[in-house]
Amino acid sequence: MNPPQSTLKQQNMSIEVKVPRLPESVADATLVSWHKAVGDVVERDENLADLETDKVVLEVPAPARGVLRELRVKGGSTVTSGQLLAMLDPAAEGEVAKAAAAPAAGAVQAPAAVVVPVAAAAGRSAGKTGPAARRVLEEKGIDPATVRGTGRDGRILKSDVLQATAAATPASPAPAAARAPSSAPAMVPAAGGRAERRVAMSRLRTRIAERMVEAQQTAAMLTTFNEVDMSAVMALRARYKDAFEKQHGVRLGFMGFFVKAAIEALHRFPVVNASVEGGEIVYHDYYDIGIAVSTDRGLIVPVLRDADRFSFAGIEGAINDFGRKAREGALGMEDLTGGTFTITNGGVFGSLLSTPILNPPQSGILGMHKIQDRPVVVDGQIVVRPIMYLALTYDHRIIDGREAVQFLVAMKAALEDPARLLLGV
Repeated sequence: MNPPQSTLKQQNMSIEVKVPRLPESVADATLVSWHKAVGDVVERDENLADLETDKVVLEVPAPARGVLRELRVKGGSTVTSGQLLAMLDPAAEGEVAKAAAAPAAGAVQAPAAVVVPVAAAAGRSAGKTGPAARRVLEEKGIDPATVRGTGRDGRILKSDVLQATAAATPASPAPAAARAPSSAPAMVPAAGGRAERRVAMSRLRTRIAERMVEAQQTAAMLTTFNEVDMSAVMALRARYKDAFEKQHGVRLGFMGFFVKAAIEALHRFPVVNASVEGGEIVYHDYYDIGIAVSTDRGLIVPVLRDADRFSFAGIEGAINDFGRKAREGALGMEDLTGGTFTITNGGVFGSLLSTPILNPPQSGILGMHKIQDRPVVVDGQIVVRPIMYLALTYDHRIIDGREAVQFLVAMKAALEDPARLLLGV
């Protein structure tokens, strides 16, 4: 995703760096951190700061090459679209030393934690880094040029930086006190020599909390369960996974089967795909499926739009792309808005059973869990089969228990006989 373009205005040889235009549904943002200090030379389109909204992290690119003369906003401040953030002078190379020695009077100095050495700044221009990776680079004092990026087009991911720090020590590390971010949790001494930490909730975590409480207060949530014998799906994957990956360039995972089965069940029970607006039930004749993704910033739910039009390969490819963009901090508002039904997979973390919470204004969410061998009775015989528990949390205001139960029964039938997904029966 291309970084948003900063609004700029040139007056008296200075360029104003402003908050980019925020998405329509976002009123303000938090300036998480500056990546440059007053006096630093910056290149055009180099990221100056990160802005965190309720859902995504946006970058503030430099509108031109020059010297950063003044920072008008401190890290941690709330900003709005078009607000002035900094002043940039399109200075020549010879002015860099002078600019660094004499910053503008009254300027807000960037926190010590985000001052980037000139060598590191120059190295960054060689490749792209995601916001999470960039923070770790600066905290550790690592030159981005020394880190091999494994993301798309060589983009440096947070995992790349962590791997690099495990193998090497920065040549000139800053003192521990200088490296600590300004937002680092304060250590509060307690009785017995113990300590406590207080950490401000991020905007994303705050928004997650608000939506979870909203769901509890506005919907009549109820959860129903069923179990699925995954033998047929696992046998199908084992038989065709190599040919599938060779043909389509993407692995055949479980999520494609569950998305397909969910769409089939939603088609049969459209009220599970509906939502409540005031005194009306809104039935959606399309299937925008949210896929919950865990990130280091919290749980986010990118949306696979018109999922019924995707093949298995298309679904798996889209989900892989969501995961990559989430790791890189590259998901946009368009990826995270909307959705008519959500699927969340706690099984990847080892969960055996849970009751997922609705994602308002949706009326249904499916919880997947860990596949575990269990003794079951088949044709009067006790056999061991790979079993997964499924959970459907639904809004009882519009969905009756009969429909919720039958929805899971339909999913169970499709997953235990995957040929149904191809034949539509």
